[in-house]
Amino acid sequence: MSGTARKDKAVNLSVPKVALLVFLALGLAVTGLAWARPGLGQVPPPPGGAPPGPSLKVFLDWPGADLAYFGGEIPFAEFVSSLDAAQVHVRVSLSPPEGSGALTLDFAGLKEFAGDDNTLRYRPKPGEKPEESRSEVARLIKIGLIRYVAKTPAAKLVSVEFMDQVKPTSVIDKWDFWVFNLGSDMFMDGETQYSDTMFSGNLSANRVTPELKIRTSVYGNLYRQRFDIEGESIKSSSQSYGFEGLVVKSLGEHWSVGGYLSAASSTYSNTKFSASAAPALEYDVFPYSESTKRQLRILYRLGYTQARYRELTVYDRMSQGLFRESLSVTLELKRPWGNVTAGLEGSHYFFKPFKYQVALRGEISFRIWRGLNFEVDGSFAKIHDQMTLPKAGATPEEILLMLRELETDFSYYFSVGLNFRFGSLKSNVVNPRFGSGSRSVSISF
Repeated sequence: MSGTARKDKAVNLSVPKVALLVFLALGLAVTGLAWARPGLGQVPPPPGGAPPGPSLKVFLDWPGADLAYFGGEIPFAEFVSSLDAAQVHVRVSLSPPEGSGALTLDFAGLKEFAGDDNTLRYRPKPGEKPEESRSEVARLIKIGLIRYVAKTPAAKLVSVEFMDQVKPTSVIDKWDFWVFNLGSDMFMDGETQYSDTMFSGNLSANRVTPELKIRTSVYGNLYRQRFDIEGESIKSSSQSYGFEGLVVKSLGEHWSVGGYLSAASSTYSNTKFSASAAPALEYDVFPYSESTKRQLRILYRLGYTQARYRELTVYDRMSQGLFRESLSVTLELKRPWGNVTAGLEGSHYFFKPFKYQVALRGEISFRIWRGLNFEVDGSFAKIHDQMTLPKAGATPEEILLMLRELETDFSYYFSVGLNFRFGSLKSNVVNPRFGSGSRSVSISF
């Protein structure tokens, strides 16, 4: 028996096939990879109304950095989004020890400054607030750029002063790094012989630090349709709701341990109620401190699911408890020209070796100009683990309206397009462990 729930994009392999494909991808991936207190620079108003000199063009290689903030703090620099347009490449990355928040700032001269490189390091003080850390990083970037701006016409507009005492602004984070999101949507469409209504809502609570990542969410969806055909009214509805949680603990530069917890109900997948728990262990071939440049994560998880079904399944079950294991390999590369992500994941049910699923996914993004990117994304899944299909099958109406999960041997998708990003870029603490949730293959229990 085979098939997949198209809405979940979940994907699953027998033990021999999983091992073969995972280690093949791992081999290919490995083969293919082979701050000083004195001084603050600021630009005073040009004398006599004279136009200011040309700004130093800087490419800040720090995913999620607030470019608007750094542009305001360093007025003699213009932060560009293309490395080709930059005179200086500034790369910010995490430094050991793990969880200390220490950063390394690498300055590389380009074009007329080629060969003029420098490195600064920053280590936050105990109890230092995020706003204080960001201000200190801006100060160090300013210091590191002075050597370059001194060789441009803008140098005559820059002054340097010595501060014998720095008094950072003390800001208390009353939320303790927790970020909450509450959303609700309603959609209605119709005419004389047709109506379509959808309700959805979600609530999430996340806390991300270098030492601990916590993500939780609760969601619900209700979908209703009505058709009037030759005086007869045909109505259909589907619903789903559930909870998803993830906790990840850092164990050094290469290891992480955590667990997944979920509960769900879905008319589409014939599930009245299911609850799953899955402890997991991850190893990154590269140090996590290099996550802004490259990652090769190997994630193993072992889970148990207890489910009750709405209708008798094709295996004559109304309830069932299942153990399942999965292994995934995810490669992420971030380069000045763009990003590459590739993932291979396989899973199977214990004591049922031929009930498996395997998925391969790839994504590549090319920077074309400033914030304009060309993106290609696709995946293919081989599916042989549909355990929840109803024995009675699906009616023609349910098939046409996609209200039921159908038997299938595979699933795929492919997309290509352009993406333009502009405005202020803001981000919380970067924690790459167990993936970001949007660019890695995942399996639903």
